[in-house]
Amino acid sequence: MLHGILLINLGTPDSPATGDVRKYLREFLLDPRVIDINAVGRWLLVNGIIAPFRAPKSAKLYKEIWTEQGSPLLYYTRRQAELLQAALGTNYRVDFAMRYQSPSIQAVLEKFRQSGVSDITILPLFPQYASATTGSVHEKVMETVGRWQAIPEIRFISSYCDLPEFIDGFVALGRKHDPSKYDHVLFSFHGLPERQIRKADDHGHCLKDNCCAELGPRNANCYRAQCFQTARKIAAGLGLSFEQYTVCFQSRLGKDPWVRPYSDDIIRERAKKGDKRLLVFAPAFTSDCLETIHEIGVEYDELFRELGGEKIQLVESLNESELWVRAMRKLVSRH
Repeated sequence: MLHGILLINLGTPDSPATGDVRKYLREFLLDPRVIDINAVGRWLLVNGIIAPFRAPKSAKLYKEIWTEQGSPLLYYTRRQAELLQAALGTNYRVDFAMRYQSPSIQAVLEKFRQSGVSDITILPLFPQYASATTGSVHEKVMETVGRWQAIPEIRFISSYCDLPEFIDGFVALGRKHDPSKYDHVLFSFHGLPERQIRKADDHGHCLKDNCCAELGPRNANCYRAQCFQTARKIAAGLGLSFEQYTVCFQSRLGKDPWVRPYSDDIIRERAKKGDKRLLVFAPAFTSDCLETIHEIGVEYDELFRELGGEKIQLVESLNESELWVRAMRKLVSRH
């Protein structure tokens, strides 16, 4: 019996050329789970404003992080699939896909179908559930297999924000940098519009005072609450007190309010307090990418230095770490 395991990451342009970046942005941002407004407004916004103006700027940034192996996100996602395949053995077929661009979910699922797997486990590489990431992946998978005559058993993994093996991976990476050498620690997660947080709230609980103080039944599906849970667990593993770290959110787009606090605002606050060295984790990402390497490692570091700071140190993502392979194996075995 052959079991299929599909790792799915967000996506990356095929190259840092402006045309490829524009193509990627259009596919990504036209997803109604990503920009959740009416279809006409979304089409006009993406094709008339965002893609034409943002693509050339983003292409320059992609060129700065591009390597001989191509996009870092693509490279590390491929390596994770290879390492998990080696860990699981010949009874499993492990492959990877991207929600947007290549390799596509449809193409890889078709390879699974042709190989005769008895079941498929879908592992989105997003530790905290959000409709715009994990939800979109699950929807695309269901849309694809829904056209098959024979649908195998499919298991969806939704969240592993506090899986011990996942937490241990970031704790180990953090220890390499010795947090005691830094004035403060930031846990910077990818942001979401507040309206998307409210849409996922079935209990009238989200975005109120201390709503993310703990993860429980009322906020179990809340992205922001899951981010705070991840940060608490990593901080506990590093022996950090509540005063020694801050949870914040990066990469906001547009003028609508996104989940707070914003990472750049926190950096400004820490600089005003006289901090000189900040250690920054990005635990919403399992592979280093544009948002970690450039946004945190370059843009935030430059901002902090302009404000009188000395250094922002990015804690690298899980990438090829043995602990992350162990965590993926645990997730697959558990499901």
